[in-house]
Parts: sequence; C-alpha cells; structure tokens
Amino acid sequence: MDILIILTPNFNIAATMGFIDPFRAANYLDGDAIFHWHFASLDGGPVPASNGASMLTDPLADHDRKFDLVLVSSSWTPERQFNAAMFSALRRHAHRGSVMGGLDTGAFLLAKAGLLKDAKATVHYEHIDAMIELFPDTEVTEDLFVFDGKRISCCGGGAAVDFALHILRQACDDRLANMAARYVFQQNLRPEGAQQNPGMIEPLGRAAPALVRDAIKLMEQHLEDPLTISDISDQLGVSPRRLDRHFEKSIGKGPATYYRDIRLDRARGLVTQTDMPLATVAVAAGFNSQAHFSKSYKSRFGLAPRDDRVQGRIPFEYRAWPMHRKVGRHDTP
Repeated sequence: MDILIILTPNFNIAATMGFIDPFRAANYLDGDAIFHWHFASLDGGPVPASNGASMLTDPLADHDRKFDLVLVSSSWTPERQFNAAMFSALRRHAHRGSVMGGLDTGAFLLAKAGLLKDAKATVHYEHIDAMIELFPDTEVTEDLFVFDGKRISCCGGGAAVDFALHILRQACDDRLANMAARYVFQQNLRPEGAQQNPGMIEPLGRAAPALVRDAIKLMEQHLEDPLTISDISDQLGVSPRRLDRHFEKSIGKGPATYYRDIRLDRARGLVTQTDMPLATVAVAAGFNSQAHFSKSYKSRFGLAPRDDRVQGRIPFEYRAWPMHRKVGRHDTP
C-alpha cells in the first residue's frame, strides 16, 4: 500500500506520527514492507509543526503519480493553504482514483478543492462549526474518524492511531491489525461512529451527574437561541438553585457562566477559523448585542474578537494571550 502524506505549515506532528506508526509496526511484525509512505509539501523542504518541531518533505510535484491513499495533514489555519497549486494536485490524485483523506483539519482542504461535495467528513472539534459554515454541501460529523467510500477523515490526536489501524485492517486482516495494535500499545480499537466527546465519562474516569449532562445537552442544542436557566430547570424538573449547586460541585462554575462560555467557545472557532462578519458571529453565538459580545469575548479570551481574528490564527505556543482567562462564578452571562 502506497501512502502520500501532504503536510501543511503548523500541522500536528503527534497525530501524523501516530497515524504512521501502526504501518511501521505492521511492516516490522510481518517481515515485509507492505506499506510505503512519503511526506510531501507544496514546495518541499522543512515544514514547521504546531509544536515548534519541523519535518523534511519532498516537493509535492515529485510525487505526481498514483497512490493508494493521499492524506492531507493540516492543523492551524488550513485556509492559508487554499491555493490553486494545492487544489490542482489534490484533484489530480482524486482523478487517478486514490483514496483522499484528511487528518485534523485536512478535510478543509479537500472540501475547498471540491472533493467532499455530498460526502461525510470530520475535523477536530474546535473547527467543527467553521467547517459546517464554510462547506454546507459536506456532512460534517463529530465522529473520531469517517470512512465514506474514497473519502476518509480523522479528527487528529490519539484518534489517528485508531484511524490507521482500521485502514490496516481493511488492507490486510484482523491478525496483523491486532499485532500492530498490541505493538504500539493501543489496547482498545475504537469503532467507527465513536464520538470525539462522548460526554458520559471524563478521560480520568469521573462523570458529571446526569442532571448536569442533561442540562449541558440542552445548552448545546440552543447556542444560537439560548434558553434561560429557568427554562432549562423547568425542562429538567428541578429548581434553578438545585441546578446551580450541581454545576458548582461538578464543574466549578454556575450554569449561566458555563452556558455563556460554551457560546463564546463556539464564537471563537468562527472568529479564528472563518471570515464571517463579527456581527454574524455574535448572533450565531446567541448574543443580540455586539457590544455585549465583544466585552464577554474579551473577558474570556483576553482580547477582543477583532484582535483574536489575527492572534488566534497563530499556533498557541506562539500566542501572546492565554486561550482562556479565569473568570469568577458570579460573572454575568
């Protein structure tokens, strides 16, 4: 199996290496080079990763031939890679019949190249809202990874290992996939359809009470047209006071503050990942007043939306502002 991995500046190197390692393990364990991979970028040379490391690549033009899989590994600011040469290369590979994949935000480039029309895809959850707004003809999901015929995608992070093991399993068999999974210490292979944020159990094993989970679900369903805390309490059959106590105990902030914060988090994705007018972003996050939106945004993220549109497109390690400022429990939503 011949794999071409196209890197863009500020790609996630951990996800990219996580994707490759099961194939390396399979080659070693099988005693044969079943899988071959090549790293390329538009111009070749070293490509910086989001953590400050870099990786040497070949010019993309040097690999203008048929591959079984072409995977775009992108993370921060995928829109900066929107250019004719990249799209032309991606379309050529697709025309040759290659499976086209995206890792982390790689699906943005595939969609912009016109390769995800009426297809299903996923990206890192931080970029989901932007993907939905920019590409309405793509079915965007919050799955860890998606296999939709010759169009596949993965949200990145540790899910890249699961993603690769499913590809390995399809290309070879369960025996080799199991051996490779054991070799890289992937003890449980997450299935297709597994969610990025399943919501039931926290990674360290603690779970929020059912009441809090149900309240959060209602909040997430009403980001653009927010409910009052009294409305949420009524729907759940509890008093606002009881709901507040449960939120404070399990999350460390009241429901009003939590609700405001997730609306602002949605807004930040749209501010930093799209060129939507800020007034439109405010409405999408449930704020009727632009001034109130800007003030709340600056309180949470440390800078105004207009400034974050520039700063937020810089990888976090190089940013001058913290991603989230600490706020008090009594801040008004």
